[in-house]
Amino acid sequence: MTVPASPELDGLIDGYRRFREGRWHPQRDRWATLREGQSPKVMIIACSDSRVDPAQIFDVDPGEIFVIRNVAAMVPPFETTPGHHGVSAALEFAVQVLKVKEIFVMGHGMCGGCQAALTQDLHGSLPGEGGFIADWIGLLDDVREEIVKEHGTKGRTAERAMEQAGVKVSLKNLRTFPCVNKKEQSGELKLRGGFFAISDGVLHLLDEDNGNFSAVPAA
Repeated sequence: MTVPASPELDGLIDGYRRFREGRWHPQRDRWATLREGQSPKVMIIACSDSRVDPAQIFDVDPGEIFVIRNVAAMVPPFETTPGHHGVSAALEFAVQVLKVKEIFVMGHGMCGGCQAALTQDLHGSLPGEGGFIADWIGLLDDVREEIVKEHGTKGRTAERAMEQAGVKVSLKNLRTFPCVNKKEQSGELKLRGGFFAISDGVLHLLDEDNGNFSAVPAA
């Protein structure tokens, strides 16, 4: 096979070879089982940010979690208008086909999407582009006003408030999906929120009763 070389592709190929030797061979039986299908019990909705890979953070084996990643780990509200609803399609598949037991929304620190939602620096479309980022992070516009009023638009306090508010918005929007709402009410499905702080590697869990995030103790 002849493929044009690049430093980026070379790095990926090196990683693939480490994976084959270090993780694939020891788990060949598991990979063989996964050829028959998948049955993860947890769906994780996370940010596309390269620093917050759920598989690394939760140290899971292949097939254990069903993951969707997008800018700022957002879930849009349920709607049936024509279009390409990627998050909604993945959610429907996880809940209705895979029948996951839990959905975990994981925000994170230093989130560029949440920062942009806070400052609105990208609300004018980028030159020659379609304004997709601005439209997407507009999902946070409803919570922005209160955050700006209390914390302004700059600084880690304001950013952290927006990052954690984003998790709550996604949980709220998840409950607008009939299949999610029905299964949560029946006890077949649990919704959870979390926040991963990049700066210190600490995971925080949301207590929806009081709205606070608490650090998960280290073992």
